[in-house]
Amino acid sequence: MTTSEPLTAGSFRDALGSFATGVAIVTARNAGSEPVGMTMSSFNSVSLDPPLVLFSVDRKALSFPEMCSARGYAINVLGSPQQHLSARFARSREDKWTDVEHTPGFGDVLAHFECKPYAQYDGGDHVIFVCEVVRAVCSANDREPLVFYRGKYHTVGPIS
Repeated sequence: MTTSEPLTAGSFRDALGSFATGVAIVTARNAGSEPVGMTMSSFNSVSLDPPLVLFSVDRKALSFPEMCSARGYAINVLGSPQQHLSARFARSREDKWTDVEHTPGFGDVLAHFECKPYAQYDGGDHVIFVCEVVRAVCSANDREPLVFYRGKYHTVGPIS
């Protein structure tokens, strides 16, 4: 695209896909205390003091109302062996939790953040959720992170 070409949704999406991101699964509990979750590549740090992170959710997502009313969130940063979990939690209209071992707290992920809601902001077709981190745990394993780049999963090798 040159500066004289109009911005289209497709060209915008392609350009955004050139920014490699880590992959996380954000989970919460609905009003009935049942788990809900979705794959995120929009996870970012915001502030160290207070400790804040953000993620965004599409207003059309089936779990959007539950995410808006959640009283807490768990954010799990995925490693390369967890591509299947990312793909599963990216789908809608499926039981994402069947045959997925899960317990409250830190599991077999690269990092785990337990958060409480801090603020929500309008982000066009998304809502930006800013959360205060109340607990963070990082894996001692030196596994490869799961990365999403140009519509595909990748891993990152060591920098030599």
